[in-house]
Amino acid sequence: MTDINLTLRQARFEDATALIALLNQLGQETEFMSFDRFGMGLNPEILGSHLESLAASSHQLLLVAEMDTELVAVASISGDNDPRVRHIGEVGIGVLQEYWGLGLGSLLMEELLDWAESSEELFRLELKVQVQNIRGRRLYEKFGFELEARMPRGARSDNGNFLEVDLMSLLLH
Repeated sequence: MTDINLTLRQARFEDATALIALLNQLGQETEFMSFDRFGMGLNPEILGSHLESLAASSHQLLLVAEMDTELVAVASISGDNDPRVRHIGEVGIGVLQEYWGLGLGSLLMEELLDWAESSEELFRLELKVQVQNIRGRRLYEKFGFELEARMPRGARSDNGNFLEVDLMSLLLH
């Protein structure tokens, strides 16, 4: 893969079906996601409407990485509408296994952080990452996220075993 045609862009209504397929595939490929191999149970029409509202939001963002015409990665910052915690965005990144090691996680994180830094509403980013997700933890540390807590039994594997999860954060501005 020497010649890569990659586009990073905000997700749109018409991406809903492809985004559901991407999320379902991510859930099948790795246990590192917060959802399992059965996906998220999303309806394309409802997701499409949600994507439209995200596009208009000043404290939420959903990016997709598109290679040719296929969605291969997703990244998001999800903010809450509650005024007391509206300044906090939760970060999530997922890359199809076939595209691991190409730097897509870093590209997506750079885009998320650029957007978050330009936001007048976000002052803190948080994420949860399984302790066993070495690549993910290295990525987040590379961009300045710091460990705040280790949560024993923070997640469960497909076979029912408990997994430790790290809560990491980054202060903005």
